[in-house]
Amino acid sequence: MIKIAPSILASDFSRMGEEIKKVERAGADLIHIDVMDGHFVPNITIGPPVIKSLRPVTGLNFDVHLMIENAGEYIDSFIDAGADLISVHVECNYHLNRVIQKIRQKGKKAAVALNPATPLSAVEWVLSDVDMVLLMSVNPGFGGQNYIESVTEKIKDLRSMIKAKKLDIDIEVDGGIDLNNIRRVTEAGANVIVAGTTIFNAVNTAEIIKELRENAHQG
Repeated sequence: MIKIAPSILASDFSRMGEEIKKVERAGADLIHIDVMDGHFVPNITIGPPVIKSLRPVTGLNFDVHLMIENAGEYIDSFIDAGADLISVHVECNYHLNRVIQKIRQKGKKAAVALNPATPLSAVEWVLSDVDMVLLMSVNPGFGGQNYIESVTEKIKDLRSMIKAKKLDIDIEVDGGIDLNNIRRVTEAGANVIVAGTTIFNAVNTAEIIKELRENAHQG
């Protein structure tokens, strides 16, 4: 099953609650929330207080992507704010297994995220402990970037790795996905698709989500 996760990084921040309600009505499966600290990535976005204020707006799961240093120190804050699934980057978490276990011990889903140039070997030995792997298909920090084509092979390799270990893990892909390339991404093995500008810049939100879902299943 393909899941569509609109990224509120591309939404109108002055109307964020309304924007979330709009994509929920339009058929979104979960809400992707990018948290950036200005250190791990060159941008600063939102933190737990904003997420907490948005939690009553929707019943959809909050897919919180932590692009921050020392993520382990803030897990409790994001869970208390309403996160349902938390992704942490392998590049800035030296004790990755410890952070993953902390998330799961709190009863939430845990995911690991990799930048485009980070090899899959970085997550091989934690795959059995996570619910999802998030592959960045742009260099993180800003929305509206073009999809990095080499990530398609990375998706295929990750799906093969997961199958070889006989695991049931979601593969989420984030960055530059649109109507033209979503099929390549899902065909490679991804089943959770993050889309920001493609959804929030569309004239008809329900129609674009419908088209993304249809294109993902074509072929």
